[in-house]
Amino acid sequence: MSFESFIAKRYLLARQKQAFISVISLISVLGVGLGVASLIVVVGVMNGFSSELRDKILGINAHMVAVVAGGAMHNYQEYMERADKVPGVLGATPFIYTEIMLSSSRGVKGVVLRGVDPGTADKVLALPREMVAGRLDDLAAPGLFPGIIVGKELADRLGLSLGDTVNLLSPSGKESAAGFSPKVKTFTVRGLFHSGMYEYDSSMAYVSIAAAQDLLGFKHDDIVTGLELKVADVDGVAGLAPKVREALGGPPVYMRTWIDMNGNLFKALRLEKTAMFVILVMIVLVGSFSIITTLVMLVMEKTKDIAILLSMGATSRSIRRIFMLQGTIIGVVGTALGYALGLTVALTLEKYQFIKIPGDVYPMDHLPVRLDWPDMIAIGVTALVLCFLATVYPARQAARLEPAEALRHE
Repeated sequence: MSFESFIAKRYLLARQKQAFISVISLISVLGVGLGVASLIVVVGVMNGFSSELRDKILGINAHMVAVVAGGAMHNYQEYMERADKVPGVLGATPFIYTEIMLSSSRGVKGVVLRGVDPGTADKVLALPREMVAGRLDDLAAPGLFPGIIVGKELADRLGLSLGDTVNLLSPSGKESAAGFSPKVKTFTVRGLFHSGMYEYDSSMAYVSIAAAQDLLGFKHDDIVTGLELKVADVDGVAGLAPKVREALGGPPVYMRTWIDMNGNLFKALRLEKTAMFVILVMIVLVGSFSIITTLVMLVMEKTKDIAILLSMGATSRSIRRIFMLQGTIIGVVGTALGYALGLTVALTLEKYQFIKIPGDVYPMDHLPVRLDWPDMIAIGVTALVLCFLATVYPARQAARLEPAEALRHE
């Protein structure tokens, strides 16, 4: 151990009449530690919220959607074959999208109706894994009425269970002498799904492609709204979209990626994460100011000791290193304490999920946590840099002391 490290350690562990300085050093350590712990927990929650939201959105929606200007894609089987051949595309499935009124004996609700192909939907959508009752394949099962799958929240609101019948009112009706009459068809509830996102679970329903075509009055069975695609690289959809569009024949086909459809939401989350990071760094900055206070008071207290060391041959560089080491030790101990506390709280939140949040307001029912090591490293580096910078001024002032001036009044 060098004499600079030895003296720095002795000053930090001062006893008796210098005990006040030790107390301030402890407060500095706690300040840095609390700042680092707060950063770890908050950044972990922000990452968890963004990740959970993205997973839920991509579970209900496809990574990429191909649609045709005008809203009707003819000969969709041919488009599916072309899309499947594009490198990077893992699967394609047709869909029909519309908004209808769903009525039961207990109420009426406007819902988003999506026609899906049970044979190919499992290659693209997470719906089969989110079923809590029934199966996706039941949509194509024979019966008196075609099948429908509804969200669990919607089923609870209308008192629906498996085997119940509902009526769907289509906007494609007929003009008569009495006025416009909507088309009404009866469906049997054959499944319930729970995605964890209240917005979807309370206002979305699925039927087969054939049932949706019949409900909407399509004259041909090869017409759909578009194709939903699943890709290998979720973050690279922007670069893959032009290739898929070219493979599908270019205009009038156009592509919409999950980033296009939810870009503003994720940009807002990133901005919020950055803002929270900056705000919480201020807590670490407060701890680093405590380090400045500690070192300034220590320099004033140890003026005589510094003068004696200089008289005995210590260089200004050695004096500067003593106080910089002292501040760095405070920063390292505080950062380590913050990591221990922050990781413990974050991992406890992740494991036990004891903080519940309202599912009808947020897209999840608990506070999610995700610890990304690049963020954890950035937090530690930021804290250590701030603590190191806090040592520069007091250390330079101590190194500038002249032995004769320091001892004149002793």
